[in-house]
Amino acid sequence: MDRINVPPAGPMDLPLSLLEMGCSGRFELITYPLPDQPLPPSSTLPHGLPPTSLNLETEVQKKFLQDPAWLPLHETDFAFQKFLKVTQRECNVDSLLNCTPSPLHSGLSVVRDPTTGMLLDFTEVLLENTGLSAKNSLSLQRQPGPPSDSLRGSNTNYPFLPGGMGELTLEQIKKKSDLEEDIDFDNDLLKVPPGLKAGMDFTDKDAKMAKPEVNLMSLLSTFDDIIDLQPEAEKKDKGKESEEIPKLPRTNSLEDLGIKDAVSSSAPLGKGENEKSKPKENPEENKKWAIPVDITSPCDDFYKRIPNPAFKWPFELDVFQKQAVLRLEAHDSVFVAAHTSAGKTVVAEYAIALSQKHMTRTIYTSPIKALSNQKFRDFKNTFGDVGLLTGDVQLSPESSCLIMTTEILRSMLYNGSEVIRDLEWVIFDEVHYINDAERGVVWEEVLIMLPDHVSIILLSATVPNALEFSEWIGRIKKRHIYVISTRKRPVPLEHYLYTGNSTKTQKEMFLLLDAAGNFLTKGYYAAVDAKKERTSKHAQTFGTKNTSHNTSASQDRAVWLTLLHFLSQRQQTPVVAFTFSRTRCDENARSLESMDLTTSIEKAEIHSFFQKSLSRLRGGDRQLPQILLMRDLLKRGIAVHHSGILPILKEVIEMLFSRGLVKVLFATETFAMGVNMPARTVVFDSIRKHDGTGFRNLLPGEYIQMAGRAGRRGLDATGTVIILCKAGVHEMADLHVMMLGKPTILQSQFRLTYTMILNLLRVEALRVTDMMRRSFSESHRDTEAQEKRISQLKRTLSSLPPLDTDGQLTDLMPYYHTVTELRTTTDSLQRAILESVNGLKALSVGRVVVVNNKQHVNALGVILQVSSDAVNRTFTALIICEKGNEEVEEKGDSSTAFPHLYNTALFIPEGSCSHTVQKLKFQDISSITVKTLKVIPDRIIDNYNKRQQPRFRHDPPGQAISTATQELLRLAEANPGGIASLDPVNDLQLKSIDVVEGNMRRRALQESLQDFSCIHSPTFAEQFARVKERMSVQEELDRLKFLVSDQSLSLLPEYHQRIKVLQSLQYVDTSGAVQLKGRVACQISSHELLLTELLFENVLSPLAPEESAALLSCLVFTQNTQVEPHITNMLQEGINQVLSVAQRIGELQRDCGIPQTAEEFVGQFKFGLTEVVYCWARGMPFAEIALLTDIQEGTVVRCIQRLDEVLKEVRQAARIVGDSVLGSKMEKASLAIRRDIVFTASLYTH
Repeated sequence: MDRINVPPAGPMDLPLSLLEMGCSGRFELITYPLPDQPLPPSSTLPHGLPPTSLNLETEVQKKFLQDPAWLPLHETDFAFQKFLKVTQRECNVDSLLNCTPSPLHSGLSVVRDPTTGMLLDFTEVLLENTGLSAKNSLSLQRQPGPPSDSLRGSNTNYPFLPGGMGELTLEQIKKKSDLEEDIDFDNDLLKVPPGLKAGMDFTDKDAKMAKPEVNLMSLLSTFDDIIDLQPEAEKKDKGKESEEIPKLPRTNSLEDLGIKDAVSSSAPLGKGENEKSKPKENPEENKKWAIPVDITSPCDDFYKRIPNPAFKWPFELDVFQKQAVLRLEAHDSVFVAAHTSAGKTVVAEYAIALSQKHMTRTIYTSPIKALSNQKFRDFKNTFGDVGLLTGDVQLSPESSCLIMTTEILRSMLYNGSEVIRDLEWVIFDEVHYINDAERGVVWEEVLIMLPDHVSIILLSATVPNALEFSEWIGRIKKRHIYVISTRKRPVPLEHYLYTGNSTKTQKEMFLLLDAAGNFLTKGYYAAVDAKKERTSKHAQTFGTKNTSHNTSASQDRAVWLTLLHFLSQRQQTPVVAFTFSRTRCDENARSLESMDLTTSIEKAEIHSFFQKSLSRLRGGDRQLPQILLMRDLLKRGIAVHHSGILPILKEVIEMLFSRGLVKVLFATETFAMGVNMPARTVVFDSIRKHDGTGFRNLLPGEYIQMAGRAGRRGLDATGTVIILCKAGVHEMADLHVMMLGKPTILQSQFRLTYTMILNLLRVEALRVTDMMRRSFSESHRDTEAQEKRISQLKRTLSSLPPLDTDGQLTDLMPYYHTVTELRTTTDSLQRAILESVNGLKALSVGRVVVVNNKQHVNALGVILQVSSDAVNRTFTALIICEKGNEEVEEKGDSSTAFPHLYNTALFIPEGSCSHTVQKLKFQDISSITVKTLKVIPDRIIDNYNKRQQPRFRHDPPGQAISTATQELLRLAEANPGGIASLDPVNDLQLKSIDVVEGNMRRRALQESLQDFSCIHSPTFAEQFARVKERMSVQEELDRLKFLVSDQSLSLLPEYHQRIKVLQSLQYVDTSGAVQLKGRVACQISSHELLLTELLFENVLSPLAPEESAALLSCLVFTQNTQVEPHITNMLQEGINQVLSVAQRIGELQRDCGIPQTAEEFVGQFKFGLTEVVYCWARGMPFAEIALLTDIQEGTVVRCIQRLDEVLKEVRQAARIVGDSVLGSKMEKASLAIRRDIVFTASLYTH
């Protein structure tokens, strides 16, 4: 095609030139200031601009000759017309030079005649905020992004402003435009239409009826200018009442009065309601964000308050459900903690119904994909308009209710998805999952990032600290959270111990915990006796030889056969048997080959359902050993459910179980997580489980969660929970703790991840420290209260009298600091003495000590008694004092200037010597002297206590006391300058380095005190008291300032370490701006550093698609395998590269101070599935793959599914870098693994 010659620039042309940037199709305008410069379309491409239209010949050939499907057989005319259209197309070069127009900065507004409504004129109005877009603003006023990004958002978008975060400065508030006004839907709505005098009255009618105090006369008394009927006397009576009634302004219209009266008289009445629902009005008064809701009293006026509910159930709601619905109607956030099967889903359903009524959206998040799928089916049947978003499935994303995993909601929030605009509710199911060490942080991130307009519904199993948790959410979101928690079970449980193991003993079931929650020790001892009877005579006498928890397979089999036989006789099926090991589950199910629990009708039903469900699978996949085995088990009413089972089989089993066709289900703990599948009976194979580090007993929370599966609402009166005693009966204490202990409290698992840091760094307005400060782990920080206290202290400081530091007092401040240091040094020395054996020996009865406290200064005392309490040890001592100073004066804080520190002269009474017996704290004893006295402590204490009674007040002191007092006085007079004290190092033999250093420091400080001139000043005591007061305020102020600042965040050091890592890898620059590598890492949800490094080091480029998929499987596979994979050399090279990159990152992290060794970091990448994935991507059938490894089928499937998500992320990342080859390679790899049984659609979603 010929090049197009652009005519030379004429006088009318603007001096502009277009430069094409790279291959991305972006143009940049270049202006030439010189008028005589030519304007060629310049480009950075080697061959100039791309051709403007395709070659017609090739196009015609392609359309007509190579693609016969294009030619319609009968309508030749139509085809010819189409052909002409193609040939006669005109070239339009200008269409290439297309720049997006900038947004209009003004709009037109009409001016009307106010009386006739005629159009008079148009005026131009400036529009504000036209420049806001998803790339530069957190505001909801910004323009929506392109439709393609509306669901998941884009990683260059800003998120919307998280609720409770934007504490705006005064300037920002002033700048707030008219558009951005927050509409307060309770108070600001207009009641009177424009042009009308009267309007609607939206106040509470019921409330108005209840308060008839406003009577006509008192109303009339307020319009005294209209009518004056009241006699004076009556007026005085009414005066009191009328004071409370708001004065009405004078007005010419009676209508106005009527309306204003209605509003004003109902304002006080509606106030109670409004205060509750709007925390905005005065958050200072009511500081509690979490409000517990009382669910003990019935909710009688429910139907009156909600005459037409958004959703109706076929059953009567419980009180807690009604309370929750009332709160939802008021648009409040709620936290519902209740047992499994108590009916928490009702709350979620009501929220979904409400949002459909309001035309808004709801997001329902769950921790587990299987749970999301089930909820999708349940809600789809109820509401119809429901969508599903998980890692690999996306069904009707435009629906009003979206079900997703929490991770997806997190990425939507970070990427500023448009869905967030329409969001009214977010429902978090199974919130106790926040305790999960691996994923708990995601819940916290989502809760912190949710914008202000979204209300939160949290559903959780019973947790002890629901209030504390809600208080945290309320505080970070600045809104009230209503906490509704119920301990009631709709179907009460009975817990039994079972010791039977043969036909003879099959009835040995002993009730341990009855439905009312009483623990029956009688049942426990009966079980122990029953077990004992069967042990041999020898073992009974000498105790059993092996008290291990393990039993052999044949013993197990006997127990299970006996128990299941017994339960099916008593019609106690379906049974869920919780077993804490997958191999145990499989063995137990296989050992029951003689058992058949289904009727022939049920067998036919199971068979047809099984065949129908598996009809989607390819022929070869239907013959997998696991499927054949499960088919035989299911026919007899037995099934197994754990993570090693194929997902499609798990779903078949769940569906059959909920229909009541599976009579016995051997399951691991995951079955209890949220999957709503109640049974009649739950059996615990054991109460010990392995938690990844070692064996331990079940926690109360875990036990309750699993036991809660027993008892189907509306079918069973009580649920039965059975604990098997196979080897022996468990310890009673263990059982008691497990059944009646407190469930696990919600604890923060917040940790910093690189993705989180990078996502927050790319938005200037959000700081990572804000995220850390709002995390649940920092929930003890009450910043607002501390800020208030800080301003209070600042005021106190400014009001204190100024210090006088002239003349002798110039060194007052240094003196204060020296004294303070001396006191802390002395305190720590004293603590060391107290904790040592020698120190306590020295402080025994009869030791002479020097006492300094509010009452005594350098007075000698003798120890009479030492308390045995090691924490707050007290010493009872006899102390000499002035006559008349025996009583302790209760005056405030000691404002003494610690004279004893620089003046060691002992106290010698001026008049006659008296004495007192006091309990001293260790702080009161300023030194332990080398002297001891012989005393008779009991007599002294008794005599002193006797003389404290009024009638013996004037008796002379006893012999023992007089002697001791005289001795002390003699000592004081003999050594007026002070008595030598025991040295902690030399005399008490305390040789630890802290004590030796402290002792030297103390001596040096004490000597330095003599040199200060301020102590000789006459006003010294008064001035010192002032300094002390000022400094104590200052110290508290500094402490609070530290607590409020970022420096006190527990994760701050780690944050700095991680930033250091990111800077040295060039993900962010020194100013914290996110670079290209950082943008790529934002796309990736786990192991972001390793993947990004692999991308930038081109490790994946030389590999074939299936090889790169195999290599990346190390990121999703977490188990250890015994089988060595056989792999190609290319792959082996790739693995070595991955390990070396991981080693490098691990070492870098270690150097930056992160406490994880390089070995630990490298060790989390496991290559056990590389061969399996490689063969799968090359098209090998699943049956053959299963033979390559010892990993169970279900785990393999789950890993390949997660691998697909990783491949998608890498594809996105490759696009950002501009590596289209790698992008298409990842797409091929993704297509290669997305096939057959691994990616069969869930049965729940069809």
